[in-house]
Amino acid sequence: MKKILFLLLLSTTLFAKGRLPRTIVTTDGEIDDVDTFIRMLLYSNEYQLEGLVYSSSMWHYKGDGKGTKFTSEMEMTRKMYGAKTDLRWPGVHWIQDLLKAYAAVHPNLILHDKNYPSPAYLTSLVKVGNIDFEGEMQQVTEGSEWIKSKLVDNDDPEPIYLQAWGGTNTIARALKSIEEQYAGEKNWPNIKEKISKKAIIYTVMDQDATLKNYISKYWPQIRVYYNARQFASFAYPWKRVMPKATQPYFEGSYMGPKIIQNHGPLLKMYYAYGDGQKQPGDDEHIHGDPTKLKNAQWGSFLPFDFISEGDSPAFLHLVDVGLNNLNNPSYGGWGGRFAVAEGNTYRFEDNEKAADFNPETGKLDINYSQTRWLIAAQEDFAARADWCVKSFKDANHAPQITVKEGMKVYAKAGDVLTLHVTSRDPDGNEVKLKVWPYPEPGSGKADASLENATVKVKVPSDAKKGDTFHIVVEGTDTGSPALTRYRRIVITIA
Repeated sequence: MKKILFLLLLSTTLFAKGRLPRTIVTTDGEIDDVDTFIRMLLYSNEYQLEGLVYSSSMWHYKGDGKGTKFTSEMEMTRKMYGAKTDLRWPGVHWIQDLLKAYAAVHPNLILHDKNYPSPAYLTSLVKVGNIDFEGEMQQVTEGSEWIKSKLVDNDDPEPIYLQAWGGTNTIARALKSIEEQYAGEKNWPNIKEKISKKAIIYTVMDQDATLKNYISKYWPQIRVYYNARQFASFAYPWKRVMPKATQPYFEGSYMGPKIIQNHGPLLKMYYAYGDGQKQPGDDEHIHGDPTKLKNAQWGSFLPFDFISEGDSPAFLHLVDVGLNNLNNPSYGGWGGRFAVAEGNTYRFEDNEKAADFNPETGKLDINYSQTRWLIAAQEDFAARADWCVKSFKDANHAPQITVKEGMKVYAKAGDVLTLHVTSRDPDGNEVKLKVWPYPEPGSGKADASLENATVKVKVPSDAKKGDTFHIVVEGTDTGSPALTRYRRIVITIA
């Protein structure tokens, strides 16, 4: 009976909302991974989680238990730590602990969206991958075999977004196991092509050398979204990177009452400055010590100030807020914006070509491609924190924005287009609309204006065939927290 109930819960989770993006999370357990994981759970109704895998990184590894000393391949950690038998290892129970807290708020979350996955299903996804040392990919592990099984499953060819919050070594081991099993077969080229189309890696920096040394060499057609810079605006140095107007939404006066305090057991486990919490295993986690808030590594802080969620862009890329960025990483969205790497059409990077114009500085800014969305994302997080404890009628829910003409429009140079916008708010709140051109992902700027619910777009007279112009319709409701959704219209010159 228990098995039948579990399968029913599983099927409800997987199919109630159709084909949501499939994803597997790999994580090294850094304190910012814990905070990312908590936010990720509150968005788990927006994608299909298929694995939660412990892995290692240049910052965190367990050791082999034999006293073997390891020296990092990465220059920074090699200089910082030298030879170590283990490094700041948080263990393999913190995910389960968070899932127990998630189980306590799950009955309230499903009042807001029945597609939140069951705690039992999520617990079944927890696997231990390659954790002994940074970059270790020799061992076949439970986690690597789980990833392998998802990639070789011919019954479900849909892409799987493999999130690397730490190193890519467990993902690399899964791919290596596929290579070892199938490389000798006649149809190996076809198998490799299918796997390469199915796997999409979103990695936050290189936190070991396995992407460079193995994956990119032996699986060059796997798409990689490589976030080496934009994540910093959502990470430890946020005070140095975020626009000044955005920072109040990450300060303790907002984070404490709006998100962490009085929002149930899951948000209570969220790490913040001066909160008195300490992660077991990581001696460098001193952020919670209220006596060490002044002149800390990344500045001076107040209680409940944001610490870091450097990996949150990896899952926010999967959340559909109307920006159509999932299959178009160059478009930009809550997970950042990426440009095709020089000489490699399978690799998308947050390089200089992915920079957006920052109105606060008056310059192109690689971080603004991420930070421009952070106020809306933070208000959205606060609303989902409310979902943990409030009824549907007492909480706020995002509006829906629709453009009658669709998100892809064709035009000729010099055309004036009329687009019709409708909005709906599930709580009956007013939705305030605005429209703005987003020139950076396209071929330039097309002027746009809004009158009532009608958008007028003036296509440049010198536009050439094949040029594209991006227009964003943004709708923010009058609820609290104020929630925002979008519709991006891409105009292509025919």
